[in-house]
Amino acid sequence: MQKGRLTFSNYVLAFGLLFLYLPMVLLIIYSFNESKLVTVWAGFSIKWYMELFSDRQLIAAVWMSLRIAFMSACMAVVLGTMAAYIMVRFGRFKGKTAFSSMITAPLVMPDVITGLSLLLLFVAMSQAFGWPAERGMMTIWIAHVTFCTAYVAVVVSSRLKEMDISLVEAAMDLGASPLKTFFLITVPVIAPALLSGWLIAFTLSLDDLVIASFVSGPSATTLPMVVFSSVRLGVSPKINALATLIILIVSLVAFMAWWFARKAELKQRQQL
Repeated sequence: MQKGRLTFSNYVLAFGLLFLYLPMVLLIIYSFNESKLVTVWAGFSIKWYMELFSDRQLIAAVWMSLRIAFMSACMAVVLGTMAAYIMVRFGRFKGKTAFSSMITAPLVMPDVITGLSLLLLFVAMSQAFGWPAERGMMTIWIAHVTFCTAYVAVVVSSRLKEMDISLVEAAMDLGASPLKTFFLITVPVIAPALLSGWLIAFTLSLDDLVIASFVSGPSATTLPMVVFSSVRLGVSPKINALATLIILIVSLVAFMAWWFARKAELKQRQQL
């Protein structure tokens, strides 16, 4: 086969990339559209970005979603790492299969079932204990931590399985305590997995609509809920502007995460 010749695999790859990224490119282009109609080009303008930043309801929803996503990702990393460590390093123990199944259950559970079950749980707790008094930011955070922990646990457990256990054994032989060994040996080795899990949890929390719709209240409205309600009445060009900013920020964060993860991996290889 001649070098540089287009093959069937190249065509499939090109089609896949176009299918995934062409809608995003069009969305970014039409975010600078002068017209109120999102599908009719009427000239270049940045007025929708100006109107976006003057929309208090939308900005409040953005900050609400970012705070919930940040806190959910941080807690999910802590709980997911603990669960992954138990599943990988504690060997076989009574109830391990049930424990692993419960940890990974949110991965295959429909969002509607998860949201409804959490709603019933919060209602029952409110009637029995008086907490939560109302559904809002706290209940959304608890719900997001519930399903994000499963994704973090899967990512971290796969990295723990690949980790050389002799490093931990050598540190403990030299007198390091299990806690010190975990933070000085295990955590740096699995740091790329922790970062990946945090980004996945942050993205899932920021993107969630179904579960948040069940467990939210009048005092808390996330960005997907605002966007969905506005789209039902007709797509506003402000949504295009908002989506463009989100794509830009996510791209920058993903690039920085990749760069730091690659740098850490290269440093680890040099040390080994």
